[in-house]
Amino acid sequence: MNEKNLQRRKEINREYQERVKPSGVFQVKNLMTGKVLLGSSLNLEGPLNKHRFMLRINSHANRELQKDWNELGSEQFSFEILETVQIRDHPNFNLKDELTLLEEIWLEKLQPFGQRGYNDSPKIREA
Repeated sequence: MNEKNLQRRKEINREYQERVKPSGVFQVKNLMTGKVLLGSSLNLEGPLNKHRFMLRINSHANRELQKDWNELGSEQFSFEILETVQIRDHPNFNLKDELTLLEEIWLEKLQPFGQRGYNDSPKIREA
């Protein structure tokens, strides 16, 4: 690889690392029953891909969700970003606090426990 290509590759990698990653709340929804797995993350791209991948390889940690996926098929599930944290240019802005507020709002709204969802705890934040 020549020096010019190497420099360009490093530049692209740096830009990728520095870009603002979307933070917010997401759901994996069973379209047949309406049950949801609610989650949140400071980087939404990772967990959505992880849940989809783990379900596809039959290794999801949530056994009830995995069972429904296996029985109903992938076409009966949607992966959706429900809301992202709006970054504000304000000295008191705190991304983690804003995400905590969104989590509380969506937990109250969807109540994803028991018959309504796959969550077994109100702690929904992922890495």
